[in-house]
Amino acid sequence: MDIHPEFSLYVTVFIVLLFSPFSSGRLSSSEAQTLFRFRSQLEYPPVIKWWSRYTDFCSLPSSPSLTIVCTENRITELTVTGDKGPPPPPPSLDSTRSAQPFHVSQQSLSSRFSIDSLFTTLSKLHSLEVLSLVSLGLWGPFPVKTSRFSTLRVLNLSSNFIYGQIPQQVSSLSSLQSLVLDNNLLNGTVPDFGGLTGLQELDLGNNLLGPELPSLGNKLVSVILKSNRFRSSIPSQLKNFNELQKFDVSSNKIVGPIPPLFSLPQIQYVNLAGNQLSGALPSNIICNNELGYVDLSHNLLIGKLPACIRSNFSNRVVFYSWNCLSSVDSVHQHPHSSCHEEAIAAVAPPITKKASKNKLVLVLVICGASIGCLIVLGILGWIIFRKMVSQNADKALVHKSVTQKAPMQVPSRMVADNRHMSQGVKLGAMGLPPYTVLTLEELEEATNNFDPSNLIGEESKGQMYRGWMRDGSVVMIRCVKLGLKFSHQNLMQYMEFISKIRHRHVVSILGHHIDSNSIYLVFESVSNGTLRSHLTGRQNQEMSKWPQRVSTVIGIARGIQFLHTGLVPAIFGNDLKIDNIVLDENLIAKINGYNLPLPSKDKIPKAGSESPNRSDNIRSNSDGEKEDIYQLGVILIQIVTGNPISSKKEVEAMKQKLERSLADGPKKLQAAIDSSMRGAFVYESVRNAVEIALNCLSTDINKRPSVDDILWNLQYCIQIQDGWTSSENLSAQSQRFNT
Repeated sequence: MDIHPEFSLYVTVFIVLLFSPFSSGRLSSSEAQTLFRFRSQLEYPPVIKWWSRYTDFCSLPSSPSLTIVCTENRITELTVTGDKGPPPPPPSLDSTRSAQPFHVSQQSLSSRFSIDSLFTTLSKLHSLEVLSLVSLGLWGPFPVKTSRFSTLRVLNLSSNFIYGQIPQQVSSLSSLQSLVLDNNLLNGTVPDFGGLTGLQELDLGNNLLGPELPSLGNKLVSVILKSNRFRSSIPSQLKNFNELQKFDVSSNKIVGPIPPLFSLPQIQYVNLAGNQLSGALPSNIICNNELGYVDLSHNLLIGKLPACIRSNFSNRVVFYSWNCLSSVDSVHQHPHSSCHEEAIAAVAPPITKKASKNKLVLVLVICGASIGCLIVLGILGWIIFRKMVSQNADKALVHKSVTQKAPMQVPSRMVADNRHMSQGVKLGAMGLPPYTVLTLEELEEATNNFDPSNLIGEESKGQMYRGWMRDGSVVMIRCVKLGLKFSHQNLMQYMEFISKIRHRHVVSILGHHIDSNSIYLVFESVSNGTLRSHLTGRQNQEMSKWPQRVSTVIGIARGIQFLHTGLVPAIFGNDLKIDNIVLDENLIAKINGYNLPLPSKDKIPKAGSESPNRSDNIRSNSDGEKEDIYQLGVILIQIVTGNPISSKKEVEAMKQKLERSLADGPKKLQAAIDSSMRGAFVYESVRNAVEIALNCLSTDINKRPSVDDILWNLQYCIQIQDGWTSSENLSAQSQRFNT
């Protein structure tokens, strides 16, 4: 039978199309293999789990969670992000073992994960210019091998569990334009970034960095160093940063005067709140017309507020409460004397060279006379020390954590230069929609005109309804009746504060609506049950594993830290019961029912027991903070033992039981631990967690640890577990529970 020529042509075209995925126009085979190994090392997160040998990586459509860009068959951009977590701060910390599609699940990756191996693999992508790995549960020390990416322009590793110092090698990435490392556990001194002349965006917020502010290049557009432990002064060189648009160093302990930031030619956003900045601002400063946001609150500033940053400018939002400023509302200012005294205490006077020389002779004489005594005392001390070590070896780790405090806190995001960033990098992991001001019609549509069938409950702070938005998302809507009349300015300042309550470990606020006598607050819906139900009801087998339990407590602690340090004013005295900790579908812990402030007739919202009186305010904040720490300790002992606690009497009984178990040794402690926890877990890790909990429950509130100490210790528990799990000592260590 003759075959028609046209039919033959169709067959040929069909065959070409059929086998086109293997054509030379695709990604090179070596880089494809690198991606498959990368996927395996990330433990097959759902967003990339579906890759196969037929996948045309260079033709995949871009999305906020996955972007791959190729140039001449080589990858130039790789973006993989989770989809849980508010912006800002950036998205949730995730792991990768969820059966649910398009969600990166849980928190830190398993003990098999090696961040060093991951970056060894990625370094084989020799043309990589953009690397963004956000909310994937990466853990381990900051990868030194990032220095191998000589062509890298954008590096985003935000919202992970990366700890340790940022290595100096990062400053050798001469092509770097954007460095985003917020929401990790990084600590120590920041490298000198002054040589990175192309760097435009730097975001190190919500880490443990300090005490010195880093040296920076003057081409930066966005600098976010908020919520760390920086204690130095703001360098005067900032006056030469002519391209700077955003500068945020809030929630640190920065001292000294404020340099001339407000007149920079491009500046739009300045946040200096929650520091120890002192002195008077020049009355004749001229502000850039584009300056739209200034927050000077909670510092030690004196004098008059310059005319150009007064809040009566229609296009400019200014906060300046809790300083010692004159010619402003004195109700929300401290007395002038308190700022003067605290400023002196905050800044230690420098030692001159002449004074140091005079003191040197005296120091040498004293040292010479003391050396003989020290030698004798040293020998005696060494003998005593050796005996103490042999008797108290099991207590060494916890004392280490108390003396080696690490810093930490919260983030924010502003893209420096949209021209060099992909959509995936710009959006990060936008798990929640942007904050929105809604209409009453939208809320009525979401709740079916506030139908009683959608009413969840009534409480002192209003009625709570379940609603469905037009995009299909489920939300919770709280209606708060206003019993008093409030000025437009007061309500706007209140909503400005409310809009900042967005964090991956707090049930976040998505938007609001205000009418004549009510405020409607729209919350995210978290519908995977409470922490209690997961512990006692065994809803999810992952919660039976010790690493997941520790990760859950880390999440709660980070939520507390945000409420305490990430907001001005802070939110203390939160109802941190195990029933008020909810888990999302990826087992991310979120604090629900926190002490959300109501509107006030004052110009700023009041949270907890805030008081205009300074001494009362400090005392009440301290008490509220330590009460939250106590409640976190109660949650932690329930995590360890699996036993629900409903009264203070039960807390004391469990506390005494755990104290006896620690004193009696591993076998007794094993008997007190939740028997449902499966898999290998290390005695030192569990013991350290128990000691943290007992410290939180101390009857002396001054002996309760800070939330920073707790986070350091919990991360240390993870490191102990991972270290033993990945070594040959695991079996020997596990046997200690049975000896």
